[in-house]
Amino acid sequence: MPFIELFLLAAIWGASFLFLRIAVPEFGPLPLIALRVGIASLVLLPVLRTAAARAQFRHKLWPLLVVGVTNSALPFTLFAVGALHLGAGFEAILNATTPLWAAVLGATLFGAPIGRAQIVGLGVGLFGVVVLVGDQPGLSQGAAPWAVAAVLLAPVSYGFAVHYARRHLAGVDPALTAFGSQLTATVLLALPAAFTWPAHAVQGDIWAAVVALGVLCTGLAYVVYFRLVAQVGAAYAASVTFLIPVFGMLWGALFLQEAVTSAMLAGCAIILAGTALASGQWKRLVGLRA
Repeated sequence: MPFIELFLLAAIWGASFLFLRIAVPEFGPLPLIALRVGIASLVLLPVLRTAAARAQFRHKLWPLLVVGVTNSALPFTLFAVGALHLGAGFEAILNATTPLWAAVLGATLFGAPIGRAQIVGLGVGLFGVVVLVGDQPGLSQGAAPWAVAAVLLAPVSYGFAVHYARRHLAGVDPALTAFGSQLTATVLLALPAAFTWPAHAVQGDIWAAVVALGVLCTGLAYVVYFRLVAQVGAAYAASVTFLIPVFGMLWGALFLQEAVTSAMLAGCAIILAGTALASGQWKRLVGLRA
């Protein structure tokens, strides 16, 4: 059932912030993300089983590289850097601003129309970020403002990738786009990861988190996501954005004993309201016809 799959996808992607928090102190951001996208590439490799898919991959290599940078390598690394200082739930909430930045970048860089509701949604969403960031107990001790800024750049990058892929990868099998972006991200991160690889041995439970991050939260999550797109459409599948922060906070509280403060809940609610307005999903969420 699509409804169940949507919640499953939100739970999986919400868990990615948990696994980042567990693994990044041991591996460091670049090695961890290189492993994440590399493992995901192996999970998605079967999409190249046909000659047509391989030909399409070669033909679209450059746009796949751009999407690999902006939708995987850069934002994943920024979230990993932020995970050294910010809680899993905190990052999951900031990730929910992606549709806000997609609306802004669509209007400024790609000529997409932006209406009054989107402008209002942007303002509401940014106010929610202010409320969230003002919640000092939600930050780890010694967290610097640049950590929050780095994490906010990740959804900006996602927002760019959405429009770029729509323009330059239209007609490409979405599963091939997922594979190509993960593979190109792997190639780009391999050398920096090798130079920053941890000198100490990493324990088995940390490796388990890395495998879960690559297999479950990246490779298999894409399979579920594109299955939803095929079954019920992109708009319905994109509504997973509204559920991810819930699971991000839940997993962080259950497994990392992270506090869920009233300011976090308020900031989350405000951000999601702004996101709903900016993405045109408000009527869907309140049960009205679009």
